[in-house]
Amino acid sequence: MTDHPQHVWITRAQPGADATAARVRDLGHEPIVVPLLAVQPVAAPRIDLDDVGALAFTSANGVRAFADASPRRDLTVFAVGQATARAAREAGFRKVLSTDGDVAALAHGIAARRAEVAGVVLHPGAEEPAGDLVGALAEWNVPARRLVLYGTQPVSLDAAALEAVKQADVALVYSPKGARALAEMLDARPAPNLRILGLSRAVLEPLAETPAAAKAFAPFPLEAALLNLIDR
Repeated sequence: MTDHPQHVWITRAQPGADATAARVRDLGHEPIVVPLLAVQPVAAPRIDLDDVGALAFTSANGVRAFADASPRRDLTVFAVGQATARAAREAGFRKVLSTDGDVAALAHGIAARRAEVAGVVLHPGAEEPAGDLVGALAEWNVPARRLVLYGTQPVSLDAAALEAVKQADVALVYSPKGARALAEMLDARPAPNLRILGLSRAVLEPLAETPAAAKAFAPFPLEAALLNLIDR
């Protein structure tokens, strides 16, 4: 708990925003859940698993999207971070191997266990992924391909949401697309006293020209590392 509670604006899409809000509240801060993006699943995706030996997930949204689109739960899952791994286990996958870090760390972990993967590594996820896992795996000579299952789109904020975010001391940003949406909003409605915290250096790049009280990015692209910045 903190002696200096802050109003923390959570800009990420649901359902992840509510989970983040619970963690922010546990830290003694007041969450403001006003997502700037909304998840839009791909309608009737074509999923071919004939040559697939393992699945690789870089987000819990990717896990949920695949679980909604396919009944298969027998494939080995490689996941970035404990939250993504937990989502895979909750979805019913029996063999889940997790790696802390970023996409490069996940690729290294998969490459280290390539003998256990009899086939292609399939990466189900977003239309605009945070990192190039397929490219990273190619550097390790591990065959892989992407499967786009959802996209994210900016949302229009109503008057109540706009009023709520005026109280924010801190904004948490999780993706370059979310950062672009925030930059556009702050261009129209400047908030020079707002601290902006990003999941990585790349996430904050679209906000480079946006005035703010401070900007910082997590040393590792993990939510726990991002939340640690709130009290700094």
